This record gives sequence, C-alpha cells and structure tokens, in this order.
Amino acid sequence: MSDPDDFDDLDDLAAAIRAATPEPDAARKAADLALARKNFDALQGSRDGLRPTPDRPRRGLLAGVKDMFAQIGHRGLLAGSTALVALGLVVALPQLTELPGRAPMRAEVGSDDATLADAEREAPETLAEPIIEAPVIVEETAALPSAPDQAMGRAMKSAPAPAMQRPVPLPDMRPLPEADTEAFAHADPNPVKRVAEEPVSTFSVDVDTASWSILRSSLMRGDLPPAEAVRIEEMVNYFPYAYPAPEPAAAFRPTLTLTQTPWNADTRLLRVAIQGALPPVADRPPLNLVFLIDTSGSMQDADKLPLLKQSLSLMLSQLRPEDEVAIVTYAGSAGQVLTPTPAADRAAILGALDRLEAGGSTAGQEGLQQAYAVAEGMTADGEVSRILLATDGDFNVGLSDPEALKDYIAGKRDGGTYLSVLGFGRGNLDDATMQALAQNGNGTAAYIDTLSEAQKVLSDQLTGALFPIADDVKIQVEFNPAEIAEYRLIGYETRALRREDFNNDAVDAGDIGAGLQVTALYELTPVGSAAILNDALRYQPAPVVGDAGEPGWFKLRYKAPGQEVSQLIETALPSETTDPDAELRFAAAIAGFGQLLRGGTYLGGWSWDDAITLANGARGDDPFGYRAEAVRLMRMAETLSAR
Repeated sequence: MSDPDDFDDLDDLAAAIRAATPEPDAARKAADLALARKNFDALQGSRDGLRPTPDRPRRGLLAGVKDMFAQIGHRGLLAGSTALVALGLVVALPQLTELPGRAPMRAEVGSDDATLADAEREAPETLAEPIIEAPVIVEETAALPSAPDQAMGRAMKSAPAPAMQRPVPLPDMRPLPEADTEAFAHADPNPVKRVAEEPVSTFSVDVDTASWSILRSSLMRGDLPPAEAVRIEEMVNYFPYAYPAPEPAAAFRPTLTLTQTPWNADTRLLRVAIQGALPPVADRPPLNLVFLIDTSGSMQDADKLPLLKQSLSLMLSQLRPEDEVAIVTYAGSAGQVLTPTPAADRAAILGALDRLEAGGSTAGQEGLQQAYAVAEGMTADGEVSRILLATDGDFNVGLSDPEALKDYIAGKRDGGTYLSVLGFGRGNLDDATMQALAQNGNGTAAYIDTLSEAQKVLSDQLTGALFPIADDVKIQVEFNPAEIAEYRLIGYETRALRREDFNNDAVDAGDIGAGLQVTALYELTPVGSAAILNDALRYQPAPVVGDAGEPGWFKLRYKAPGQEVSQLIETALPSETTDPDAELRFAAAIAGFGQLLRGGTYLGGWSWDDAITLANGARGDDPFGYRAEAVRLMRMAETLSAR
C-alpha cells in the first residue's frame, strides 16, 4: 500500500509549480512569434566569405539538430528528457515525418490547439533550405527502466519495458558548390623559330600526365577543357608506346624518327622517343612512402577524399613486405595519423585511411614540413623515400604562392626524398601549385578523376611512378641551317630551359622512373619548302653552314639517382624520312588533338575528322583501352566545339 503522505507531497509540488508558472500572455506570445519569424527570414543562408567545412557547413535545420544530439549523446538525451517529464513540461513540435508502422507524432496542447492551427496556417509554404525526407532506420536497444511504482523519495523499482527504438542519424545535406577558382600552369604555345637566328632548342623532359586526365574530366562534364589546361606533351606522354628497350645496364635508350607531318605535306615531324629501363622487381630497393593527405574542408566532395581513399588502397597490393607506409594529414594543422608501418600490415593502413574525414582550412606548409620530417626519419642507406601528396591543390594557409613553394621544395630535394603529387576534384583545382611542387620535388604530377585512372597510375605504373632511374634529364637539339629553315617544338612550354642550362648540373630538370617513356615532337621546315613562315633578316650575316644531309644534332644529359655529375648521350638526327609506325601516327594524332583544343594555329585545314581518323587507324594493340577512349574523347570534343 502507498503512504498517503506521499500523495500529499506530490500535491504540494504540483501546486508549487502551478504557482511559479506565469499566466499565458497572448500579446507577448504574438510579438515573440513575429520576432522569431523576422529573425528566421533575415538569417537564411550563409554569410559571404565562409567556406563550407564539417566544422562550418552550409546545411539545414535537421543537420544542426543531428549534430547537437551527437554531441550530447544518448545518456544526456535520456537524462534531459526525464527531467522535463518530471517537471510536467510538454514541448510542442510540428510533424516532420512518420516512422514506418507508427502513428503520426503530434504534440498534444489541449486548449492551445486552435492557436497552433493558426500558426500553421500562417507559416510559409516552403523553407529556404529544404528538409530531406530520408527513411529512418531503427535499431533495437536495451529496455529502459519503467516509471517508479513507489512514491517519490523511496527506493525505485524497475519493471521490464518494451524495447526502445533509436533512429539512425539523418544524412548531412551537401554543401553549396564552390565558385570556380581553378588555376593551371601554362604558357603560350611555342612559336616557329628560324634556325639561322636561334638554332638550339633546350628543354626538360616531362612524364607528367595530369593534363590528359583534366581534359577528360572536362569533356565528361560536357565542357571543352580550358585552353590553359591543355599541355600537349602531357597528353602525348599519357599513353604507353612500344619503343626499343635499352641495352643491358643502360638507363634508357633514345630513338629518333623523321617522317612527313600529317597536317602539312611541306614539313617534317621529328619524334624523340626515350625508353626507360625496367629492372626486375626483385632488384627494387626498399621503399619508404609517406602519404601526405589533404583533409581540409574543400576535400569533402565524393571525387576528392572518398576517391583518394579508394585510390591509395589500390596501391597497397603492389607494395612489398619490406616497404613501409606512414600517413600525415593537414587541415588547419598537420598531424601524423599513422606511424611508419610495414606494407604487409594492410589492416592498419586501410584502417587509418578509412578514419580520415574532411574539415578545416588547408595548412599546406605545415603538412609538407611534417611529411619531410617523417620521411627523413624512415630513410636508411640504399632505400628510396618518397612523399605522395594527395590534394586538390587548394593551399590557403602557409606557403600558398607557387614560387614560395618552389623554393621550399627545392631546398628539400637535395636530401634525397622525392615528392610526387596526385590531384583530385574540380572547381578549386590548383594545378599551378601542384606542378610547382612536383617539378621542384624531383617527382611527377598526375590527376585522378576516376578509379580506373588510379589503377593506371598507382598500380599498373607504380614502379615507374615511385622508383627513379635518372634525375635532371635534359634534351638539347641543334638544327643545321643548311638543311632546316624553321622548327617548332610541340608542347613543353612550361619545361623550357635556357641554352646554357643544358651543361649546368646545378639546374634542376625532370626525372624518369623505371620503365617510363618520354616522347617529344618537333615540326621541321626544310630549306626551300613552301611552308616557310618567316622572311630572312636583311641585316643577318650569312649563317655558318654545317654538313649537308645532316638535319641536326641531338644531345641528352642525365644524372644517375643520387649523383651530382651528369652523363651525356649524343647522336645525329636522321637525314631520311621514313613511313611512320602506329606508335608515331598515334602520338601525332594526340598532338594534333591538343593543337585543335588550343586553336589549331599551325594546322591549316587539318580537322577533327582527320585527327580521329589518324588515331583510330593507329590504335594497334590496346589492352587497357586507353587509345579507344582517346578516340571517344576526340569525337566528344568535336561535337562540343560545334556548339
């Protein structure tokens, strides 16, 4: 039996609560409601200048409520709700959605039903931020204690209660798209030069492939790529070619070919092809790999951090047990999320990758500094250390200027740690910064727009991407004015070197990885050709004529990895034109494709159809479908260019 005194205590408590509660003020209620609506309308959207991050997202009301509940936790929610019920407070909430199998949730407000109905009729029909009606998944949880069956103040007894249903948090709303802030490393197309005035051409090799992937990304979105994003040498070097292998113990083998230019019968096309040696996997030195991962707020899109995680996981199957992996992230501040770990411990590496989330600003400088420190601590004699930076290039804290980054990386590369860059996402892609990092870090730059591209770069061509066989590779061609009147290097605008840089071993240049190839194309105009574009200078002295029948002289300099002194390879250019093989025809088609995208200044009447026909007839052995895809992209570009 219950003690009557207990009921008297409850009556006294209820009376005290009623006495402390003020009587409803209808005028005050109406004024407060009007002010709330005014503030709601004034504060819709996000203030200018704030970028969406998980710490500061552009999301709706439900997402904020969800985050608040997540911070409070289940115990806090239960404690708070129990206290509210004990005080007899009832909160009226409008119906948002209905749970399957349950009656609609309505707040019971007694005599205020009419007031609530009036407020609902006056509410706006739509909200500035729509509510996503996602299905709610429920899970069974342990039973909670029932209400006390004894009076307040005595020992509480609990009886089993029906299982409580706990809704899974609703998904976040996607942030509003960012404004396009992309920046590309580019230069004006190389001009036609008179051999009598400028007979020597010098440039650094380039095995980067980012431009092709960016081009593909643009076309797949239904847009022609920005002209400044088109780097023809990277387009040509995206594709594998069947070049002659180097001699045993040689780092690589150059092959020179002269043929008729497909877009101009009065000029010649010179192909410079370099095939790198591919040592057996067993001879590969141990690898120390530091993943430097951008986890800033700009990386939250599906084609950025989520694709990055999938891409890096593909690489792990290609690593050997003696290789080691560490992970450093940067967003607001840098941090090491995985200490050096044997590549065989895939679970630990994949777990660390899976836990990464995007949020915060982009502290690129601090991340680079910590990554270099980690790499230096991992390095031992005979091992290769490389930092693999994965980012959209949006550096906005620390060294954000490409020139400042160039100087910083240049000061670090002498320590023997290579830096390669993987780009992700579009909209704020800073290709210029990525190129500056890769070119000055003795590494390569690639852009990952699909998981298939990740497979190509990080699995199929992993050895070439990570293990160098030659550093500071430079090419110099001297043309004979007795044979060649004019020449034009197709592409390599951002890799141009001064003539005196060729023999200066202190000048940095590109690197070649194991098994990789380099292709460069020159368009040459013979003496007496109808295609000559420049008049001879009136006051130019007669040029010194070289050996008749020799179009020019080819020279190549490179350093063995870790060496300070370069080695020289040189040979004469071929004097006779030959029929182009399928490899040369396809490279020429891609070069023509790139020139069409940049305006086709030197192509005359050569058209999209001509480029497509040439590429289609030179597809040859295409086991991975790269050349077939190129033809499809050409056709797409032709259609888009006609709009």
